[in-house]
Amino acid sequence: MKKIKTLIIILLIFCCSITYGQKEIIIQNMVEEVSFLASDQLQGRETGTKYEEISAKYIRAKFKKYDLLPGYGNSYFQEFKTTIKSNPHSNIKDKKITGTNVVGYIDNSKSETIIIGAHYDHLGYGDFGSRHTGDREIHNGADDNASGVSVLLNLAKTLIANKAYNYLFIAFSGEEHGLLGSSYYAKNPTIDLKTVKFMLNFDMVGRLGDNRNLAIHGVGTSDAWDSLLNKSNTMNFILKTSESGFGASDHTAFYLQDIPVLHFFTGQHPDYHTPADDVEKINFNGMYLILEYVRSIIANSEKIKTFNFQETETQERPTPKFKVTLGVMPDYLFDGEGLRIDGVTKNKTAYKFGIMKGDVIIKIGNLEITDIYKYMEGLSLHKTGDRTVVRVKRNKEIIDIPIIF
Repeated sequence: MKKIKTLIIILLIFCCSITYGQKEIIIQNMVEEVSFLASDQLQGRETGTKYEEISAKYIRAKFKKYDLLPGYGNSYFQEFKTTIKSNPHSNIKDKKITGTNVVGYIDNSKSETIIIGAHYDHLGYGDFGSRHTGDREIHNGADDNASGVSVLLNLAKTLIANKAYNYLFIAFSGEEHGLLGSSYYAKNPTIDLKTVKFMLNFDMVGRLGDNRNLAIHGVGTSDAWDSLLNKSNTMNFILKTSESGFGASDHTAFYLQDIPVLHFFTGQHPDYHTPADDVEKINFNGMYLILEYVRSIIANSEKIKTFNFQETETQERPTPKFKVTLGVMPDYLFDGEGLRIDGVTKNKTAYKFGIMKGDVIIKIGNLEITDIYKYMEGLSLHKTGDRTVVRVKRNKEIIDIPIIF
């Protein structure tokens, strides 16, 4: 009996060592992948540049290493042509570029396929879409979206063992120019989209906080999602869910093809679309936890035979037009009343008048602020030079702050 107990202990230690070793290997992969994709060498991975091409070849090499088949005929590359603005201050699109989706496939000869996607392009030097106000610099996009690509690549590596589905992995280009790559693929698919059980999208998953808040959009696109997400959540994530299948990321194109979708997102931050979105700020252990969560979701989904699609009401509202701004970054994971500030831009209005990160804006002038749409409405009521009062909640204190736009 003593020998049997000893053998059991040895086996348990051995199994734990294997699991620990696998985790360390995956995290090492993630560090290497994000470090490369978000390096100055790739100069921001802008669509249509040679640096996007280098990134695409890197992702293709990973697909080959993990024994994925070419997902676009005999090629891993699905090219698309588009026209963008050569001058970001002009309304004229006059620059022709070619973008490249990287597509890999695991064929287990099953009737159902799961699509897993993440965009790999970014802003280059920030000539469009940047929030940076200083000198022209490389925007490396470690969180946006080298983090999502790395999760995708490691799912490609680890899902080989799960034979329940076929898997289609797509690293999209052109997302920053308006979801171009995902829209092109959805209209020019390489598989029958009617066989797709669901699509999972990873966009900005590298900044999981200590509170483990994880945003998941699209839970209304199937009535199976809610229970599946909760059942699979052994990592104790605090889930911040939203119903809509529409959103400013690549899952939208697949929702429009009547496919249940999810978009995973660890939250907005002051480095978003700035040169400060670098690898040093990535939470790789958090990325690993998200990967394990998704593997659990996929494993548990096998028991759901009828994975229905549901249309959702868009959570987008008409955006009020405004000519002034406070210069703050909203906290998109905040689910209380008002607009919580996640960052304040130096030398902008909020900074000048003492509005701080962590403040919750609850009133602008006479307008009660309940969410980001009311915040934008509050801005739309003012013009440059107007004086008003911004009411904020700072910890438990209510403060009225006079400002001038």
